[in-house]
Amino acid sequence: MDYTVLYDELKKKIKYHMARYYDDDSPEISDREYDELMMQLKTLEKEHPELVSKDSPTRIIGGSTKREAGVNVEHDVPMLSIQDVFTKEDVLEWVRGVRSLHPDALFDVEQKIDGLSMSIRYENGKLIMAETRGDGLVGEDVTGNALVIGDVVSSLPEAEDYLEVRGEVYMTHENFEKTNADQELYGKKLFANPRNCAAGTLRQLDSSVVKSRGLSMYVFNVQKGSSTYMTGHAAALEKLSKVQGMKTVPSRLCRTDEEILEEIDRIGTLRGQLPYDIDGAVVKLDNIAYREDFPAGSKYSAGHIAYKYPPEEKESVIRSIELSVGMTGRINPTAVFDPIRLCGTVVSRATLHNQDFIDELGIGIGQTVIVYKSGEIIPKIKGVNRERSPKDASVFKIPGTCPVCGFPVRREKDSADLRCINPECSAKLMKRIVNFVGREAMDIRGLGVESIKNLLEEGYIRDISDIYTLHEKKEELIKKGLVGKEKNTAKLLEAIEASKNNPPERLLTGLSIENVGRTSAKTIMRHFGSFDALMSASLEELTNVRDVGEITAASIYEFFRNEDISRLMERLRGYGLNMETDETASGDDILAGRTYVITGDLKNFAKREDLVSLIEKHGGKAAGSVSKKTFALINNDAASNSGKNKKAKELGIPVITEEEFLKELGDAP
Repeated sequence: MDYTVLYDELKKKIKYHMARYYDDDSPEISDREYDELMMQLKTLEKEHPELVSKDSPTRIIGGSTKREAGVNVEHDVPMLSIQDVFTKEDVLEWVRGVRSLHPDALFDVEQKIDGLSMSIRYENGKLIMAETRGDGLVGEDVTGNALVIGDVVSSLPEAEDYLEVRGEVYMTHENFEKTNADQELYGKKLFANPRNCAAGTLRQLDSSVVKSRGLSMYVFNVQKGSSTYMTGHAAALEKLSKVQGMKTVPSRLCRTDEEILEEIDRIGTLRGQLPYDIDGAVVKLDNIAYREDFPAGSKYSAGHIAYKYPPEEKESVIRSIELSVGMTGRINPTAVFDPIRLCGTVVSRATLHNQDFIDELGIGIGQTVIVYKSGEIIPKIKGVNRERSPKDASVFKIPGTCPVCGFPVRREKDSADLRCINPECSAKLMKRIVNFVGREAMDIRGLGVESIKNLLEEGYIRDISDIYTLHEKKEELIKKGLVGKEKNTAKLLEAIEASKNNPPERLLTGLSIENVGRTSAKTIMRHFGSFDALMSASLEELTNVRDVGEITAASIYEFFRNEDISRLMERLRGYGLNMETDETASGDDILAGRTYVITGDLKNFAKREDLVSLIEKHGGKAAGSVSKKTFALINNDAASNSGKNKKAKELGIPVITEEEFLKELGDAP
């Protein structure tokens, strides 16, 4: 066997999955499968040391740093990994090795929270920086995001000249489910699990998004500090908790082998009962001075070891497969099986994702399947036990019609998802209304998600046109408090009335036509001038519009050929909505090819959307983050050296004020 080829292939495979996990927050394999690949590589390197290379994944700490997510920062104390072991015998071997040099050694056993590692630096009692691990030596500055995490202490009650702590940022199951529900509501990609969601959220450039998703944090180590923190680990955590008000990781101080194994087992029984995910138990040498006597190499921190729990798996029989429709029209198949107990909870359902997943595993009703949790809140099906399944069991096929409205379903291009094509499907109505009233569309302030739910449940809204009949029910709405009291209800009705005067591209954006967003809607309406021209346009005419491809053209064409949509548009016309472009207000292309980013307070515009509209009116684009494609950053505090300003300067992007932009707009050719 050519071990060189095997080694290179294994390295390449692991690096691919490392990038998916650390950089993309979108793993394709389970933690256990990844661990098994790493164990294969370690075994190969142990048996053939001549193969070991400097770029081996066994020597790489974690992922890369994502420059799009924030400013890179060099760690004051390297943020290294913890070496994993998979048997209790390995744990005891390590513990006994420590005792052979330090017989009085004590050990802290604590939960290994499944999230994203973050260090926080304090100077003179004030938080000055928070940073992600990155590659262990260089991470990302996420100070702004850290400050909106409820568990993060921004000012120490007992000031220290310098203190650096490290913790795990994570997401509770409750907040994860809420975030994914919001993602689906707004037609965005769902997160695979709480860890990926926490990682993606912490790297957000918009701290308001971070705050809304409700991240949490446990502090698990003091990186650097005064002698009172650098003697005993358990004592340091206790002081951080009782004196400084930090939330520290649950832990137990142990002396004997029996106590250590007992605590590992106790933590293991908590899996599935905790409000967050854990993927192991960490055993730490309590006496911090002893740790440097047990270095684990350039990748791993000294004096620690992590025991990874094996995934719990059980078999059950599928009794039925239920189909539901998400707010975007996505058909969601769910297996219902005989109840089994996994990680301390009883489960009887698991998602089947899509038809490709069903076909790949060959899943059907009556079959015995292998179910696992692997520390995640949502059970998953790993495979089918053919020997214990009926010989004549057939693979389940998702029907070609929507289970809610009976309309045909269609598989999206470059996707495994099936979606209902009926724009009036009741299962999609909530999402359509949220999109219709949103800032990018009709911008009806005061009509939030909860108000929409109330109006739907009470039967006041059956389609988006019913929004414009709510004024007829004003007294009923106030009496029932569906959208607030008298003052809030009056404000909402005023906003609804004012939205009738919006430019037609906002209405087009609000119709939730597949592949039609705010920018493309503006281009389309400038091309056709009116909804009458757009609705009667041929497929060829639609395809000829700048930036409108064949798929988008087909979506628009099919949408307006639906009789229900024709009736909807007539109702909206009757309610007085603007359906023609005002030629005197139609823009030009003097900013074509330019992308601007806006940050900071504005002086000449009541709200940021007004400046965005001005940019788009003249053919430009507005983005939320600075990149190499940015033409200029608009910020009235151009001298600032933080956040987006700092990144713009690093990339050589001009930072201009509003006045400079407006002058530039006037001087543009």
